[in-house]
Amino acid sequence: MRDMQGLNIIVAVAEGRRLYAALETGMAMAALGRPVRIFLQGEAAALLRDPVSFAGDAARKAAGQPDLARLVEEAIAMEIGVFVCQSGMALLGLAATDLVPYVRAAGLVSFLADVGPADRLIVY
Repeated sequence: MRDMQGLNIIVAVAEGRRLYAALETGMAMAALGRPVRIFLQGEAAALLRDPVSFAGDAARKAAGQPDLARLVEEAIAMEIGVFVCQSGMALLGLAATDLVPYVRAAGLVSFLADVGPADRLIVY
């Protein structure tokens, strides 16, 4: 690899298909050896309420693809940092114990503060 540019992804809308796409993108970059972090902003925090699911899970499973919960588990196993917006958690009345394991609460400012000058930032 030429360098170790990181990929930082913000999921800004509470839609399961956006999180699914963000996870796929992040996992592809992680497979290439790049560090990846994903931040669920605002109401998107609800997508990581345990147990994780979305309306497209049945179609994904029928096509031989993992459901959203499995994809989240795989991303965490690949050491992708998954962060949930503290303000979004407060808005939704979520506690850390309501979320899937290994997800960390963070603020948008602290997430962005760790984006390096050569890193990429994508918003879904």
